[in-house]
Amino acid sequence: MRHGKKDNHLSRTKEHRKALFKNLTLALVQHKRIRTTLAKAKALRRYVEPLLTKAKTNTIHSRRVVFSYLQHKQSIDMLFGEIASRIANRPGGYTRVLRAGFRPNDSAEMAYIELVDFNEAALEAQTAKRRRTRRSRGAGKTTEVAKTETKTETESNNEQPTE
Repeated sequence: MRHGKKDNHLSRTKEHRKALFKNLTLALVQHKRIRTTLAKAKALRRYVEPLLTKAKTNTIHSRRVVFSYLQHKQSIDMLFGEIASRIANRPGGYTRVLRAGFRPNDSAEMAYIELVDFNEAALEAQTAKRRRTRRSRGAGKTTEVAKTETKTETESNNEQPTE
């Protein structure tokens, strides 16, 4: 039984999983979006979200804690600089997992994992969204114009000159 076993072991030892998540996190911080299997992307979310939360407070202690996980100075600088400034007012949910079909050779389900505030297309679509109705607005205007035209025609027809 799996009682109390919440982590996906991904058929790896603890050391191998730790190295895998470290490398995936470094790639995610560097490229802002990576493609991996769905299981790895979901497991990576649990690993990287606390590090991003820690990066929001730029103190020596938080830098040392994050460095103990990643051991890469340039990525730490990027994480505490560019990324932390973008996620500063976000209360959580820094990553997004998007399914990307199946891998051809072994049919593993693939996914993209990305930092939410760095996907420019999704940000533009989110701000450009507007509420839509079933009826188009143009049709409503034309029917109102048509109604007023028919009213004036009927009124003019009713007013026949008397001789």
